Amino acid sequence: MAALAGTAAAFAISTGSALAAPTCENGPIQIGAVSTVTGIVDFSDAPKATKAVFDQLNEAGGINGCKIEYTISDDKADPQVAAQAARDLIDNKEVVALGGGASLLDCAVNAGTYARNDVLSVQGVGVDPLCFNAPSVSPVNVGPYTLTTVMLDYATKNLGSEKACAFFAIIGGTQEAYAAAVADWEKMSGKTITLVDMTLPLQGDLTPYVIKARDAGCDAVLTNQVEPGVVQWVKTADAQKVSGINWLFLAPGYTEGVAKAVADSKQPIYIGTEWEPYTEQNSEANKDWIATMDKAGLPKTAFSQGGYMAAKVLIDTISGIEGEVTRESVTAALKEGKELKYPIAGSPYVFGDAEKHSPMKASKIMQLVDGKWTVKTPDWFTLPAE
Repeated sequence: MAALAGTAAAFAISTGSALAAPTCENGPIQIGAVSTVTGIVDFSDAPKATKAVFDQLNEAGGINGCKIEYTISDDKADPQVAAQAARDLIDNKEVVALGGGASLLDCAVNAGTYARNDVLSVQGVGVDPLCFNAPSVSPVNVGPYTLTTVMLDYATKNLGSEKACAFFAIIGGTQEAYAAAVADWEKMSGKTITLVDMTLPLQGDLTPYVIKARDAGCDAVLTNQVEPGVVQWVKTADAQKVSGINWLFLAPGYTEGVAKAVADSKQPIYIGTEWEPYTEQNSEANKDWIATMDKAGLPKTAFSQGGYMAAKVLIDTISGIEGEVTRESVTAALKEGKELKYPIAGSPYVFGDAEKHSPMKASKIMQLVDGKWTVKTPDWFTLPAE
């Protein structure tokens, strides 16, 4: 408990605001998240982890005595429900900020609402393109679009790829974002993508796509599939006896399920992470996150890393406020654009005052070796500065 008691002070010192004294005369500080909990997918690991960090802080006495009351609103992957959830948090809960959310559509539906009400969202897991292209949202994760550029850059620099190819499953308005990610890689590498296919199905036979990659002479192939698709892709490559291609996947494929399902494959499989690899349980960078999840009885997943980090960002930000913690003071503090650094992430986090935000540019690359995820880049693999 003594260690917990120093939490708020430590956060204040880390932001250079040790003398700041946040106050909360109107009661607990209200923070919320709009997340997809039920429906197509369950992203609740992220906001649950955010709540665990806030609960731990409250148990230690809060921030200068100010407790945080955190509300998780389920958008059910329904745009109308998501819009109603945001209005409730803003108008009825009177949240000073949103944090730790992970949703299929929160950013697309509510980014404009957040901007009009001058309330900012520190997204735990940004998913849709608007999470990275709106003034009111700044995710703590790298995201699928920047990670696309990262993985292509890794293939070029570390795997010696000369004929990189990419296959994308397009959901909603993601086609433009993936195309821009590939264009960013072409610009920084001076290379041209050999093949881009944006017709990858969410379900169905992948044989034509694997054969297309083989026949195009691709030496590295990136796809944006999630766990079942990753497994199917690798098994299809095995069935077709394809060799000589490095298979690259994004963070949703970095799961124990994938590792187990394709443990016998000899295909070279690489995946990019968004934070310190969550499977590295002895990592010093993961130590506090692991302790927090264990205390709360929560699973240790990549999504929970995002929720954990979003909570840390908001606590750090609020700890640096002098005077009453209000929506206006929190928004102003986030827009100041201070760099916040955490061992769990490879880039400093910045919100700032800009038309769009995508601050996280670093990944660690994992390779599947004998059914186990192995770190290929002990140091962070970071995109070059723009």
